[in-house]
Amino acid sequence: MPKQCLVVDDSKIVRIMARKIIEEIGLDVREAENGQEAFDACTELMPDVILLDWNMPVMSGIDFLKKFRAEGNSQNTKVIFCTTESDADHVKEGMDAGANEYIMKPFDEAIIKSKFSEIGIL
Repeated sequence: MPKQCLVVDDSKIVRIMARKIIEEIGLDVREAENGQEAFDACTELMPDVILLDWNMPVMSGIDFLKKFRAEGNSQNTKVIFCTTESDADHVKEGMDAGANEYIMKPFDEAIIKSKFSEIGIL
């Protein structure tokens, strides 16, 4: 069974681009528009990896991550922030909250493959 990836971003364009890249490298992809949708999706089927935007309506990426990591069964899921928030404080906050890696937008296939490989997904 292919590994599962949840792409969480309020931008439909970003979700489409990420889905195309991630499916091409062999993972199944689901999408969520915000942190609450992502949290709900994780209760249905826990993904192997989450590609997570920071700034979203309803529930931000950082709020999702804190809530998600507070769940007992989330520890095996890898989380990669994929955001325009590139200053050191945001990176530190994301990593402290439980992110495994950080990607700056815009991204491409090489960046996604590299980060997925670094965290053991590929």
